[in-house]
Amino acid sequence: MSTQAGRRTGTGRRAGALIAAAAAVGAVTALPVQARADSAVEGAVVPPYAFDGSAQRIQGAASSLDAKTLKPGQTYRDTVRRDGKLYYRVDLDARLSSYVSVVAVPKPGGKVEYGDGFKVSMQDGSGAECSYQQVDFGSADYPRPLAGYARRIVDADSSTCQQAGAFYVLVERSSKATSTPDDWELEIRHLSEPPLKKAGPTELPSAWPSATPAPPTGGPRPRQGGSGIHDAASLTQGEWRSDIRPGQTLFYRVPVDWGQQLYTTAELGSSSTADTYVSNALVLSLENPALGHVDEETVTYDGKPATVRLGPQRPVAHENRTSYDDATNGMRFAGWYYLSATLNPEVAKDYGDKPVPLTLRVNVMNKAVSGPGYDGDPGPFAVTADDKEAAASGSSGAQVEQAAERSGSMRIVAAAGIGTGTVLLLGLGAWILLARRTAQNP
Repeated sequence: MSTQAGRRTGTGRRAGALIAAAAAVGAVTALPVQARADSAVEGAVVPPYAFDGSAQRIQGAASSLDAKTLKPGQTYRDTVRRDGKLYYRVDLDARLSSYVSVVAVPKPGGKVEYGDGFKVSMQDGSGAECSYQQVDFGSADYPRPLAGYARRIVDADSSTCQQAGAFYVLVERSSKATSTPDDWELEIRHLSEPPLKKAGPTELPSAWPSATPAPPTGGPRPRQGGSGIHDAASLTQGEWRSDIRPGQTLFYRVPVDWGQQLYTTAELGSSSTADTYVSNALVLSLENPALGHVDEETVTYDGKPATVRLGPQRPVAHENRTSYDDATNGMRFAGWYYLSATLNPEVAKDYGDKPVPLTLRVNVMNKAVSGPGYDGDPGPFAVTADDKEAAASGSSGAQVEQAAERSGSMRIVAAAGIGTGTVLLLGLGAWILLARRTAQNP
């Protein structure tokens, strides 16, 4: 082989390697598109509760002094036994209000009784109870996720739970002896709320708009609910169509700003297969942005259209927190409000284990007003332009996070691609220059 041929062959290999590297960058760039296509395929079985994938495992303690610390903004997972008690610790200052929520998830297919549920409370170091919320299955006694929260509110007019230091969150599960003894999974969140720059109103208005609004116009649009808080489907005002199977819980979220009111109905479609009466066939529940329980209603089903209604709720206002009524004090801040709909598994016995048409009609009334004026970042207690965009597109919180992660990955890949492209151009230029010189000087 001549020297000239050897130079051309070696140059060609170097150019080929650079081109292959550029092609590899292109292949990496294309991967997320295929991943999105694959993730669109849905299974035919009822999906389990979708836990937050970023949640950290934690083990609640039997004693407050052994409790592990929950950090603000973090999600955790744990399990609680029948009649179990679990302690967690939160370190609080004397400035920020604090909320710790618990979503309890029984195993599907089990048995629960009237009154089964849990209590979540917060205590200071002296054992004084700052607040608590107790939630249970009520008369709709079949397994489904339950949500509730405890809170420490900084209030200059209060002498309890105002100091900085260690506080303790206690989760207490209660179950009847005839209930399924399986452990319940827990999803736990800790959120902080900044104080106001200046004090606002502290008294509730004696009158507020409580008339039932006209149903939203435009006809139904498809929007399948999620399987958990983290992947709840986002909704705006409108009529939304889903399919729900017996024993399934669907999750949705709606941005509700300061001064706005939320009114929601859920309608089960008719059936031509039976006319059997099923009590508490559908449960519609509402939780606030800190996942405190606000309201819940049920409806029976006999094969004819059946509708359950929530609201109208009070307009979102800071002063709502002064009420002792959960449905009022729950509407205490702006942000994402969560709706969940559960279809009684007993429906499958007479109507078959198949999807039942479900329509949610959502009214978000009144124009948004200025908030109370937080002295700091409101975090989840606000409605942003991105929230409104997510509600319009139907993106869940999980999808928004995944999109942000993909965007970050693409920026890295793009930077790598630009770097590789620059090297490729320089290499090709050098190769052409070398080839020309070799041709001129064989």
